[in-house]
Amino acid sequence: MTENERRAHHPHVASVEPGDRLVILARAIQVRDRDAATLLEAQAANWARLGDACLGYSLYRQRSVFGNAADVSEWSHLELSYFRKIVPADVISELVLKPQAKGVELLRAEILLTSPSSFVLPHDWQGSAGRTEWQASLEYIDVLPAHLGEYRDYMAEYFGPAAATLVQTNRIGTFRSMETAAVLYRNPELKIDWNQIHLCEVDADHFDGFGPLFSSVFEQGSPDDRLAGVFAKLGQIRTVPLWTSNETLVEDFVAAGD
Repeated sequence: MTENERRAHHPHVASVEPGDRLVILARAIQVRDRDAATLLEAQAANWARLGDACLGYSLYRQRSVFGNAADVSEWSHLELSYFRKIVPADVISELVLKPQAKGVELLRAEILLTSPSSFVLPHDWQGSAGRTEWQASLEYIDVLPAHLGEYRDYMAEYFGPAAATLVQTNRIGTFRSMETAAVLYRNPELKIDWNQIHLCEVDADHFDGFGPLFSSVFEQGSPDDRLAGVFAKLGQIRTVPLWTSNETLVEDFVAAGD
């Protein structure tokens, strides 16, 4: 499906295409006490301090872990700061290189790129404020390095277009697929690793998993025997070491409609 066809099918949805990828500075953070959490959230509310180059900002607080991975949940917050083309050096210096505030521990900092045709949100997206039924799903995915290109193709051909339909019909808030470009810092005691992060807002009370959700969209189109093979192949080339449900504390995405 071309970009023009995408816009015709999903006129109220913005999809970041290969030639216009966003760059995200992501930080996995553990706060040790209430004072540290209050300080982190106060800093988040003042994200404009990151300068005019910052297109948006999100801070999520982990609520629970899906599956049987509770023993590997090592951080309390994930922070995402969005930029076009490059993260300014002064932002990296402030958020990564300088010592963290008392009680705030940086466990991982990385540069993410939006996955082509798989970063989808409404043109007027201003976060999930007012939608109390929505929680932010964060999947930390590890794709085998030899299959990264194949995985990206699957996302662009199948899951990005399906996500656009789900966003258009208000069944999910956004679908933001992001891939690791560079790890700037990793605490040596961190037990898990990943090279993709998928972010999506879902109705926690009526969510049965992404398999049924995406399959319901695929089934609306022409039958395609390849879909079963795609799902099977994904199970061979990637794992999901951590999948969490999160509360959105701060979110402002000024470039959603650009």
